[in-house]
Amino acid sequence: MAYAPPAPLTPGDVLYAIAPSGALRETAKFKAGVQVWCDRGYKLELSPTYDQRWGYLAGTDNQRRQQLFEALNNPDYKAILCVRGGYGGTRLLENWQWPAVNKWLLGFSDITSLLWSAGHSGGVHGPLLTTISQESDWSLQRLFNWLEHHTLEPLDGEGWVSGTATGRLLPANLTVATCLLGTAHEPDLTNAILAFEDVTEAPYRLDRMLTHWRMLGKFDQIAGIALGRFSQCDPPTNIPSFSAIEVLQERLGDLGIPIVANLPFGHDGVNAALPFGIPTKIEARADGSGLLSFPNNF
Repeated sequence: MAYAPPAPLTPGDVLYAIAPSGALRETAKFKAGVQVWCDRGYKLELSPTYDQRWGYLAGTDNQRRQQLFEALNNPDYKAILCVRGGYGGTRLLENWQWPAVNKWLLGFSDITSLLWSAGHSGGVHGPLLTTISQESDWSLQRLFNWLEHHTLEPLDGEGWVSGTATGRLLPANLTVATCLLGTAHEPDLTNAILAFEDVTEAPYRLDRMLTHWRMLGKFDQIAGIALGRFSQCDPPTNIPSFSAIEVLQERLGDLGIPIVANLPFGHDGVNAALPFGIPTKIEARADGSGLLSFPNNF
């Protein structure tokens, strides 16, 4: 099936904010994020239960499912903006059926659960309402260029394993994606280019997850790997350990597929928008440079 993103957004469109995962912890960055969209000219409506709390979750599973259901099924809402990540998105997927709607859905981190499960070309691995106000002007312009004009600039990185490949881009938080393996919500990995990031995962836990992928044979299906930021993934002090980078290089470097690392996406820094499912070319060059590009216009 050909890749077909939703119709471009236009300032004045109505967008809907939902909290499908963790509870909102503080409001200053959230309010600043709402203002970013309003300053762009969009009308932003908040789910009535976006600020609910049920333990560490943003309300009960039924409350959060209802937010998602309303966002998907109301034709007035042209895009769905997720408030924050945290944890909880996978809980919504039990006995969940996605409607036949291709609508913009924006978020990252725990929102990987929804992006991967839905498999829609409207999914965008990008800033949350609680993080977008901290994005650079370059990152914001990149995001709006995609949402409003279907144009996307390439990303420069560091080539780890030389080679060139093309495939469907599947951006993800590594931890959340790993939890979807073997479930009905695992996307088709055939000839995919996986784009991974993560936060606060010790090197041995990264090792455990990547070894799980290897033992399942999931890396045998893919065309290439793009790596973003693995922030706050330092080893514990005074305990013998590999670094996070050493783990990634050792667990992925022998797969025989191109790998480009140090790309500007993930937590704790610039989080460049990466559309789910977009045809992508990965180039890892022998001189150590690398490129992730998007050759088609839509």
